[in-house]
Amino acid sequence: MTEKRTKEKTEGIRSLLKSDIEAVFDRDPAARSTFEVVLTYSGLHAVWLHRFAHWLYRKKRFLLARIISQMSRFITGIEIHPGARIGRGLFIDHGMGVVIGETCEIGDRVTIYQGVTLGGTGKEKGKRHPTVEDGVLIASGAKVLGSIRIGRCSKIGAGSVVLREVPPHSTVVGVPGRVVVQDGVRVSDRTDLDQVNLPDPVAETLRSFQQEIERLNREVQDLERELKMVREEQENDVIARIQHSDSGT
Repeated sequence: MTEKRTKEKTEGIRSLLKSDIEAVFDRDPAARSTFEVVLTYSGLHAVWLHRFAHWLYRKKRFLLARIISQMSRFITGIEIHPGARIGRGLFIDHGMGVVIGETCEIGDRVTIYQGVTLGGTGKEKGKRHPTVEDGVLIASGAKVLGSIRIGRCSKIGAGSVVLREVPPHSTVVGVPGRVVVQDGVRVSDRTDLDQVNLPDPVAETLRSFQQEIERLNREVQDLERELKMVREEQENDVIARIQHSDSGT
């Protein structure tokens, strides 16, 4: 019975590690071979070291777990607290500067790019880090802070700061982050989105100001033309009256 249980655990670990490798091939076109991925992908190394550190953390070997997580940080540039819970197939691409907090929960098939922070907002106790559901993509430099939930299959745009809950199948951009697409429908009149072609709310506001200024300029020019025509008509009327008065005398 013990041998069977050990075999099941071993197969479960192999399946988990295999899903992490498959995640790299699914989402990185530069990946060429399993040998290359296993040896050179720091995001994969960070995930695997975290899985070991998390196992120690659950066994209450807190100090040893933290030592391993710090070693991983030194080697990969990615800091994952051993208390964080990570699902299958997490892909951290070019992960330098990624920080994942202690009470963070990450679902399956999540993609995280460099400079992402999944952090807290202060010294509060208990659940203080985000919950990221399955299939979420978090682009470069995004900050997701506090005990909030990022709904499944959502996108967080590069450089965004997310402080509120995000519904499933949504796209969030800006500082603070705001939902611009939900369930494939644009929440506001913005262009379609991917990780690169994200709308710039500041630029769009300036563009709307520029359009309003141009509209006002056109109205002013139309008013000036109308005023000029009225003045010419008045002058012609005065001249005609003077000529009529002179001819009468």
